[in-house]
Amino acid sequence: MSTLTYRLIALAMFASLICFSLEARSQSHMTGNAEVLTLEQAVALALRDNPRIKNAAIDMNRAGEEFAASRTRRLPSFSFEVIGSQQLTPLNFTFERGVFGTFPGIGPVPAENTKLSTPMQPTAIFITKISQPLSQLYRTNLNLKQLQLKSELAQEELRAKQQQIVRDVKRAYFALLQTHSALEAAAETIRMYKELDRVTVDYVAQQVVLRTESLDVKSRLAQSEYDITTLVDQVSIQKQQLNLLLGRDVLTNFSVSNVPDADDFESDLTAARARALEQRPELREARLKVRQAEGDRRTKKAEYIPDISASFQHIATANFNSFIPKSYMNIGVTLSWEIFDWGRKKHEIAEKELATEQARNTVRETESKVVIDVNEKFNKLRQARQFLAVTQLSRDAAVENVRVLANRYKAQMTLLKDVLQAQSQLEQANNQGRQALLNFWMAKAEFENAIGEDR
Repeated sequence: MSTLTYRLIALAMFASLICFSLEARSQSHMTGNAEVLTLEQAVALALRDNPRIKNAAIDMNRAGEEFAASRTRRLPSFSFEVIGSQQLTPLNFTFERGVFGTFPGIGPVPAENTKLSTPMQPTAIFITKISQPLSQLYRTNLNLKQLQLKSELAQEELRAKQQQIVRDVKRAYFALLQTHSALEAAAETIRMYKELDRVTVDYVAQQVVLRTESLDVKSRLAQSEYDITTLVDQVSIQKQQLNLLLGRDVLTNFSVSNVPDADDFESDLTAARARALEQRPELREARLKVRQAEGDRRTKKAEYIPDISASFQHIATANFNSFIPKSYMNIGVTLSWEIFDWGRKKHEIAEKELATEQARNTVRETESKVVIDVNEKFNKLRQARQFLAVTQLSRDAAVENVRVLANRYKAQMTLLKDVLQAQSQLEQANNQGRQALLNFWMAKAEFENAIGEDR
């Protein structure tokens, strides 16, 4: 075979490789019948259907119901009690002669000793009581403030769960995009090796190249086919994990949309720190726990106040002798006060003061952690943005290198292996650029989470 024929075959092979590469790129943008799930849709589904968010919302509603129930303790309480009994022995009463006095013209009352006995029949006492707490209202209001803080804590826990789920969804989505990118690159590599294997087999039959070169190509093809099988399995698992975060059937099939181009990001680190210190849910929770600890201390001190209540009581009887009143009513004030407690309340208040100090220390520690986290995420985002620019320059250089070598090959000034190597470097640069873009969006998602953004 002449040198010119060899070069024509090689040029045809190079053209086939370019065609296969273009075909792979076009197929990578095609979507099947599966649902195309955008990142915004995934976040919205997770915020609506994720079980952890639903449970956090239920906790918040429970705190609200507990507050509403405790608020009724400020109102009067109504109670009704019935005491029914069957006497086993009679109740005997003796009124001695003149016990009620001696009156002119009447004489002593009673005139002689009088004995009365209760009948041996069922009797009943009906007690109706209305009680309005007075001094307890102060302690009740303190408890209501504590329950209000508990409700606010539940709201912050819900926000924290939502932000965590949003971050996890973005991570899973971008990880799936990265695997898809690697899968597309592997598919292009397989197509290239298959065409190279076909041409190399022909060259071996024509005794143009050695059989070892054909075996090397087949080995690379087998490795690439193994890699793509691994990536396909990885995509399947990642889809199931993302479906789990979205709160739907893990076997739901879908495809992901292309990642958008990089945009601008927060460049004012001082402003980002201020936003994080204001918005981060764990910091809000720590500050609410300080207020909660202070409220516990005030509530404990309020136990020194005696319990004073105003009450109204009505008592009615049934089946008693006529000398026992049929009904009786009274109104009064009840007081209950533990005068001496052996220093128990003093030690309990001291314990609450120590808990308050602990809560304040936790706030300071959390603030420092938030500042460090924001600084770290800001640096990673800035680095990802700069590396994205580096990969773009590398891609531009690889494109230009392929163009130059292709023209030189047409002019018979370079070898085919140099062109193929340049094409391989271009594919690597393209893949690296896609990975860098995905890393940028991942870093931006982490930064947004660090400053406490809800979405």
